Amino acid sequence: MHGTRQKRMLTMTQGSLVKNIFIFSLPLMLSNVLQVLFNMSDVAVVGKFGPEGSLGAVGSTTIYVALFTGLLIGLGTGINAVMAQRIGAADEEGQHRVCHTSFIISAVFGLIVSALAMGLARPVLTLMGTKPEFMEGALNYVYIYFTGAVGTAMYNFGNGVFSADGDTRKPLIFLSAAGVTNVLLNLFFVIVCNMAVVGVALASSISQWLSCVLILAALMRAKRAYRLRLGLLKFDRDIARRVLVLGIPAGIQNAIFQLANLFIQSGVNSFDGAVVEGNSAAVNADTIVFELMAAFYTACTSFIGQNYGAGKRDRILKSYFIAVGYACVFGLIFGLGIYAFADAFLYIFTDSAAVVAAGRDRLAVMCLSYAISAFMDGTIAAARGLNKTIVPTIMVILGSCVFRVFWVYVIFPIEGTTTLLYLLYPVSWAITAVCEIVYFIFAYRRSMRLLTPADGQGERA
Repeated sequence: MHGTRQKRMLTMTQGSLVKNIFIFSLPLMLSNVLQVLFNMSDVAVVGKFGPEGSLGAVGSTTIYVALFTGLLIGLGTGINAVMAQRIGAADEEGQHRVCHTSFIISAVFGLIVSALAMGLARPVLTLMGTKPEFMEGALNYVYIYFTGAVGTAMYNFGNGVFSADGDTRKPLIFLSAAGVTNVLLNLFFVIVCNMAVVGVALASSISQWLSCVLILAALMRAKRAYRLRLGLLKFDRDIARRVLVLGIPAGIQNAIFQLANLFIQSGVNSFDGAVVEGNSAAVNADTIVFELMAAFYTACTSFIGQNYGAGKRDRILKSYFIAVGYACVFGLIFGLGIYAFADAFLYIFTDSAAVVAAGRDRLAVMCLSYAISAFMDGTIAAARGLNKTIVPTIMVILGSCVFRVFWVYVIFPIEGTTTLLYLLYPVSWAITAVCEIVYFIFAYRRSMRLLTPADGQGERA
């Protein structure tokens, strides 16, 4: 019935995995990088055109905002995994139930996150050591920014559904439109209206709701079994449990990385101002490279989820190796590329030679290490495609939070150098990756015993 459209859709259960995983990931990479650049526009515009103190107020909220937006992104990951399995199994009724139940969950979850983010803002920002002169501006930014939390939740819901079906183009277009709107509104509110912190926060909230409206409208027009019909909204407890069991741990995992960063920042703060600023400048490289690599993790979950739903054993393992391989190679290439032009990259954020030198010290460790993280994050994504997420999340908590706190307070003081501090990243990634891989082998073997042989096992990779 929809043959023409399906020919244009990327197929995850047939054809070349090497080709299809890359084609699937490319729009996601562009989408992720655009999102990073658009988010940076808040800081850039308010820092360039806002009054003194505006930059510090917005910058003080970065980790706090990431804590809660990570929860929303995680829920979208759970929706993606469950929907991919239903599409792979050709279960049209299941796709309908996943879409409509996930819509309800996302709306409620967005409201909860919004309330928590606003309610906890003052005590948490105080605990984070936000300077008194920045506090009111930071609170205003958080309060206004999170009026768009429901919009972000709904966008991630739609993104999870479309990506599970191999359509990463629509989410890219919608996010691009919202991002351009965000930048234009930033400039308008700050330069023309002199709204500074309030202006960039309002621009972010409006752009979040715009991406929500665009992706929901597309879901309502979709010629697929998961087409969204508001009049048919119905809550399915079993589907909700599956989505939350996968999505909540994924969200907690995202938040945990930010919590760990708080402890690492305490180590950075033990050095002089140039090191602190150099670290802040160099962190932008992490954000860009990690978001590029994250596209392959989404591909890993989606491809494994669909092929697991379709009972195609051979393609499950091949999807894992290919997606992790891509992430590793991209992490290495872009890491080395940034390091090769380290000074030029760092001078984008500062005019100080001392700050650039300090930032270069961080890049020397990080740019050579990004590839290691692929084995940790890619394996977690693969386990998620097999409905396994609790144990991998516990491993991440131990490896990326507990171990890092131990390193900051026990290992780092031995020499007290920036190099020793930054080495905690590749070491924690390597240790966690080994544990994740061992668990994935166990989970894969157990999951395969539950599958019956499917046709098409010999399809090319």
